[in-house]
Amino acid sequence: MCLFRYEEDPEPEERMNAAAPLYVPVRAGSAQVAVRMFRTPLGTRTAVGFTDPGRLASTLGPEQPWIRLSETALRSLIEPLGTTLLTVDPTLTAPAVAEVLGGRPGESSASPAALPRDTATRVA
Repeated sequence: MCLFRYEEDPEPEERMNAAAPLYVPVRAGSAQVAVRMFRTPLGTRTAVGFTDPGRLASTLGPEQPWIRLSETALRSLIEPLGTTLLTVDPTLTAPAVAEVLGGRPGESSASPAALPRDTATRVA
């Protein structure tokens, strides 16, 4: 939920046309694609769809692969994963933590010696 209202935001009563396709970000595999799942600021898993490819590119970057799916098809894909939340046209994203630190997922490029003295933790 956003605390600020913008002119292009629809009214809560306005329903999105369920027949209109959504542009859904995916992860490409060798022979198939998988829908990318995201998290809300509160940590809830959500699927994401965009109403046009320009919005997807401006939010996730022009290199992000996508597929077109109806809202119904996307919801049926995410339901077995235990996810019911669908976010349409999010505008704010943050890079993955691993990218910020410069390493692979689960690794930190900063060693304790490179951290400021007051943030280094002692390992017993």
